[in-house]
Amino acid sequence: KPIYTLGTGSDPGFINDVENSPIDVVRIERGGEVTYHGPGQLVVYPIVDLRGYRQDIHWYVRALEEAILIALDMAGVEGATREDDVTGIWIKGNKVAALGVKVRRWVTMHGLAVNIDQRSLGNFDGIVPCGLVGRDVTCINDHLDQPISIEDFATLMKRAMEQVFEIKVADEESNDATRR
Repeated sequence: KPIYTLGTGSDPGFINDVENSPIDVVRIERGGEVTYHGPGQLVVYPIVDLRGYRQDIHWYVRALEEAILIALDMAGVEGATREDDVTGIWIKGNKVAALGVKVRRWVTMHGLAVNIDQRSLGNFDGIVPCGLVGRDVTCINDHLDQPISIEDFATLMKRAMEQVFEIKVADEESNDATRR
């Protein structure tokens, strides 16, 4: 179900006609301005104990960005980059991935959203994404000759997270086995 989320200090003025929005608006405990989550996106909310890495939120956000860049490269997307003074990943000046995190006692919450296909783009019309006036969003499949599925990109994202954080991410089957 589509949803707009506002970080703790977000300005609801970045939602066009917030009172009559057809999409639910929820304020959550993360940094950043308003963003959209819904069909066509991969949303990743890693839980990481930063005491095992670096107790540095900026480092963690840059590490998540690096993982996204690696996954995009593995998918064959060219020209993905960071931009100075803004969080996220960009392709040709358009935002393809947003990040918003919270850290409590050095354990991370919330995370990132990557726009994979066209379904992810329409509902951005109802907001000023991340409070960045005049900036547009894009999706991965607008930059590939052959589209990638959310599932296939999730596999690449998992591999990239394993590389950046030097971990092995458990898959759902192994998680199910440990719950029994």
